[in-house]
Amino acid sequence: MIPCTPSLLKTFDALKDVPEDQLQWMIDRSECRMLPDGELLSEPGKPLPGTHLVISGSLKVFMPIGGIKQEIGTFLPGDITGYLPYSRGKMASGYAVIVGDTQLMTFPSEHMNDLIRSQFELTQALVHVMTNRVRTFTALQQQNEKMLALGKLSAGMAHELNNPASAIVRDSDSLLKHLKLQPEDFKSVISVRMEPEQVDAVSNELFRILNDRKTVTLSLKQRSEKENDIEDILEELGVHGQYELVENLVEFGFETEDIRSFNAHIPREYLPAVFGWINNLLVTDRMVQDIAESARRIADLVASVKTYTHMDQAPDKQFADIHVGIRNTLTMLGYKVKKGNITLHEEFDPTLPPVKALIGELNQVWTNLIDNALDAMESSHKGNLTIKTQRVKDNVLVSVIDDGPGIPDDIKSRIFDPFFTTKEIGKGTGMGLEVVLRIVKMHNGWIKVDSAPGHTAFTVCFPINA
Repeated sequence: MIPCTPSLLKTFDALKDVPEDQLQWMIDRSECRMLPDGELLSEPGKPLPGTHLVISGSLKVFMPIGGIKQEIGTFLPGDITGYLPYSRGKMASGYAVIVGDTQLMTFPSEHMNDLIRSQFELTQALVHVMTNRVRTFTALQQQNEKMLALGKLSAGMAHELNNPASAIVRDSDSLLKHLKLQPEDFKSVISVRMEPEQVDAVSNELFRILNDRKTVTLSLKQRSEKENDIEDILEELGVHGQYELVENLVEFGFETEDIRSFNAHIPREYLPAVFGWINNLLVTDRMVQDIAESARRIADLVASVKTYTHMDQAPDKQFADIHVGIRNTLTMLGYKVKKGNITLHEEFDPTLPPVKALIGELNQVWTNLIDNALDAMESSHKGNLTIKTQRVKDNVLVSVIDDGPGIPDDIKSRIFDPFFTTKEIGKGTGMGLEVVLRIVKMHNGWIKVDSAPGHTAFTVCFPINA
């Protein structure tokens, strides 16, 4: 085993400027020991025994993130870890595992107050180690929070994109099958003998109806009555067994008078063939419309992602309508809103001017606040989410309000603390509201929360012109 001496500790970058007498003071109160490969040095929830200095070998640290142990760092000879001066974390938050035969010098936690009172330079050096560790760990947790948020948004986007994509595949397949049936109908139509003026009259009447079509929502009873009326007229005119035709005529707004108008221009023996042609035209039109609508939904979702991430804009503050970012966030979380049976209320101030801000960063704020509100109402399987914007002098106020159970008084003061979370493992890192607070401060603003059972409101305020 390597002797623990002041000259050895001087080889540690963090301790190279510490006086030797202070290092000897630390050695006299520490334990030097060899630990075997695989030994568990610490685990979550257990007290940290002290400050560990790695003399030889190495140890790895893992954090439980998203339900799995994720490696966050390896400590090699010359590194310092464990409990450090002024650290509020006296309990381990992760697992520390010895890799290979490893020599450690451990300074016990119970001597830390004596160290702080009597060994200034040594304390200063260890505090510097702690600040560097916190900075690195915070950056890692913030990245994990972003990845967790991205995972939530990705799940919702996958669901939202799947519906129109499946509709396109389904309608395209149906349209292809439908077009393969056209030859038989073509034979019937090509055998029709009509005068040019009759053909023009039928064509003009058909496209007049299609162009004048208005979307009217019919009740089940109204639709059934219209279908019966049109079916009776078609039967009367000798067009039998065409239930699909009846459905399509009603869907496209045909009235009984329109059927009689066609009859006035078409010889009776050709009515089945002409109405068969009209039915094919309506079916094709409907499928093409469905495909176009599904493609439009996909395009809108992709545009929402692009605007949400602000991926095509410079990373500087710009003037923009914050309502666009909020609506895009709601689009991204739309699946969760529907799944939770949430009623959305938008109380937006239409007079609010463009706001100078880091739009992509603000979208993270809206995502975290809205997602937390949706999580809060999850247990009720329903709820009301209100997003409110307003102008107060030269500031903009955005409120996210839910009618969930509220935040308990005993934790209300801790919700913005780094790593604090009440969510189960895999659903939160405890960095969401800390990220919100950091971004709001970047915009020279503030955030407050008012909460009681049935009403929780997070209000963000920041200057309009930065």
